[in-house]
Amino acid sequence: MKKFLNQPELFVDEMLEGIYAAHPTLLACAAGDPRCLVSARPVKGKVGLATGGGSGHLPLFLGYVGAGLLDGCAVGGVFQSPSADQMLEVTKRIDQGAGVLYIYGNYTGDIMNFDMASEMADLEGIKVLSLVGNDDVASSPKGQEHKRRGVAGIFFIYKAAGAAAAEGMSLDEVKRVAEKAKANVRTMGVALTPCIVPEVGHATFAIGENEMEIGMGIHGEPGIRHGALRAADDVVDEMISPILADLPFAKGDEVAVLVNGLGATPKEELYVLFRRVSAVLKSAGISVFHVYVGEYATSMEMAGASISLLKLDEELKRLIARPALSPFFEQQQL
Repeated sequence: MKKFLNQPELFVDEMLEGIYAAHPTLLACAAGDPRCLVSARPVKGKVGLATGGGSGHLPLFLGYVGAGLLDGCAVGGVFQSPSADQMLEVTKRIDQGAGVLYIYGNYTGDIMNFDMASEMADLEGIKVLSLVGNDDVASSPKGQEHKRRGVAGIFFIYKAAGAAAAEGMSLDEVKRVAEKAKANVRTMGVALTPCIVPEVGHATFAIGENEMEIGMGIHGEPGIRHGALRAADDVVDEMISPILADLPFAKGDEVAVLVNGLGATPKEELYVLFRRVSAVLKSAGISVFHVYVGEYATSMEMAGASISLLKLDEELKRLIARPALSPFFEQQQL
């Protein structure tokens, strides 16, 4: 294991110390707990948006706390869920009188703890609604979407819901928007190398030197095919075909595209992948409204990438186009 760290067990907290020190005007912690990260610029009367999940995925999850995005994030250990108590402290801090929407991935620990936090928030007089992201088409077949993992496509849910809340929509309306984004986003990933959790100290799974795994999850969960590494165009074709078929996407649709690096993939390679994505979409008669290329949901130092497509209607298009600002993400009005 070669990493810039002091003691492995201090990795997450020291990472957070660095983030707070770097961005003191944008981020703060609730209840004196660094793992309860909130916006330092609350907006009175606005619906609060909270997320949470394990570390190791920057800029997911805490990287999307900011203007036009989320208001708070409960931070867990590497690939570990934060506690219900931490989620509650975030909820209490970001509630501005209009209620709070939880948006998080479809993982057992997160579901259990967010449900518990919601019940505790209700006892505090805070209205909480919840939405579970499940955009990974590789993790369960069509018809069993409730079993799918939440991966990089949750970015689009954050973006749409954050914009809706910034426009002053009610809690029920913000959830409606988030549900619409969730229903219209699909993702598929591919891994080329494993990753190392600091407290484990060695790779958590194995991929051969000239191998890849199509459909692998962001914690190393098994994919749908393990085999020889293929040319970039062939990899994209294998990933995008099930995405297009699943919704399904169709000729005349307009989409936002996310080509996401998993932690150790050069941006140059991500643009090689997008080149093929663009050609496939054009051939299918699908127009592209906006493209995001970079690291949006990583898995420590895993080499690999994912492709997400969000089908747009006029409302989602308006919300995706709105400006947003966090220490990890900035967008001007499109």
